[in-house]
Amino acid sequence: MGFNIEGHSEMAQAGYDIVCAAVSSAAYMTANTITEILKASADVSVEKIGKMSVKVNYKNINLCKDILLGFKIHVIALEEQYPENITVNYTEV
Repeated sequence: MGFNIEGHSEMAQAGYDIVCAAVSSAAYMTANTITEILKASADVSVEKIGKMSVKVNYKNINLCKDILLGFKIHVIALEEQYPENITVNYTEV
């Protein structure tokens, strides 16, 4: 369980893009809450600007499901508000 974010919303140039800033802020808050507050085991990687991955260890899924659900609700709301700039996809593994 986790999430991947990738790309740029193209709403404005890098550094001025409120959609990118909103998604990035929510993603970092979610990752930091999982690892620093809940102390859950998770693989968090930031490979380059605009790409982040968070994968929660299987044994910590119940501990982290609420924060991940909050992230999901947040990005869906952003997608509804900015449909030309953000797309949310779901993958079951």
